[in-house]
Amino acid sequence: MTTTTGIGGHFVSRSNFLFEVDGESIGLFGEVSGLEVNVDSVTYAEGGENGYVHKLPGRLTWPNIVLRRGITNSDALFAWVNKTAGPKFESNHDKLERATAAITLIADDGKRLRSWEMQGAFAVRWSGPTLSAGNDGAATEELEIAHHGFTSKTF
Repeated sequence: MTTTTGIGGHFVSRSNFLFEVDGESIGLFGEVSGLEVNVDSVTYAEGGENGYVHKLPGRLTWPNIVLRRGITNSDALFAWVNKTAGPKFESNHDKLERATAAITLIADDGKRLRSWEMQGAFAVRWSGPTLSAGNDGAATEELEIAHHGFTSKTF
């Protein structure tokens, strides 16, 4: 039987994810999706080779990242979202400020385990909770981020 120790001796089962923009903490999230990269393939049919077609790596594509969490009493997230649209965007002469953003996997003991750093990040969507007196679920918010790719680092 093989055992896995996980990252830095930690078996990662339940964790929080710290979201930072340009080194400033925006907050903790309970769910992150979209951490993936796809490599397009280019085909090349070589003359005289009838057994196969060559496949070569092409362009990388990165889907948007989606973060979800319960509503908090911090305005840092929505303040960052407002930089990409509305009055703050207009006051910057309609110039988009792309950022370096990082999502860091935090163990239950607070130790940083792995980080994914995104280049050229900006918010493309924020959605808040569905407000209903009959709903007994947690109020959540969701943030979607476009970016130019990421790198991964283990601490």
